[in-house]
Amino acid sequence: MLAKRIIPCLDVRDGRVVKGTKFENIKELGDPVELARYYNSERADELVFYDITASYENRGIFLDVVEQVAKQVFIPFMVGGGVKSVEDFSKLLHRGADKVSVNSSAVENPKLIEAAAKKFGDQCVVLSIDGKKEGSSWKVYTKGGRENTGLDVIEWAKRGVELGAGEIVMNSIDQDGVRSGYDLELLKALGEALRVPVIASGGAGNTQHFIDGFQIGKADGCLAASIFHQKELRIPDLKQELLEAGLPIRL
Repeated sequence: MLAKRIIPCLDVRDGRVVKGTKFENIKELGDPVELARYYNSERADELVFYDITASYENRGIFLDVVEQVAKQVFIPFMVGGGVKSVEDFSKLLHRGADKVSVNSSAVENPKLIEAAAKKFGDQCVVLSIDGKKEGSSWKVYTKGGRENTGLDVIEWAKRGVELGAGEIVMNSIDQDGVRSGYDLELLKALGEALRVPVIASGGAGNTQHFIDGFQIGKADGCLAASIFHQKELRIPDLKQELLEAGLPIRL
């Protein structure tokens, strides 16, 4: 059985790490380079860097900041935000990213997933989805959670995998920053529908939420931000508790 992954997330705006609640009330939390160094020493399994306003502001990602962060980590490093072309993939991979995440641009141009997977391999291509419950299903949102595309989350994820995405990051807008736990119903539905790893995002507030995300939601990795940034929960302590709960964890 593959080890479950603990993944801190750096949401970056104007070169600083920030965090909000349900994509609103954004507050600054620190320097991405310093936090990257910290998480590398904390034995995080991966690190994620999202330039959260790049798509909305219709600009490219801050490559210099990505490069500075990449120099601090010796763990898999995923980067997303404002990625619109295969050339953008190439730039980020050359600046130190191991995987590149697409979100809004993939909805606008699904063939980007296919083209990037063919050029770099599906292990480099991550489809990040911002989803929100609408009635009895979940809808895909883009532009930093500002636009409802009308797409069904499960169907969009399945199409993304068919096109070549090697991993899905599922961020629940309803749970984002609330710290009441991951959207287990959504995660389980995705896990049953897909053949690729699913990373849970949005809602982590304590150790039990990670346990539930892995055991009930069947997630392959659990991503979190503020609970780690504010050092309310340290990764080595979390990993030990997950191991004691019977989960396959890399210490």
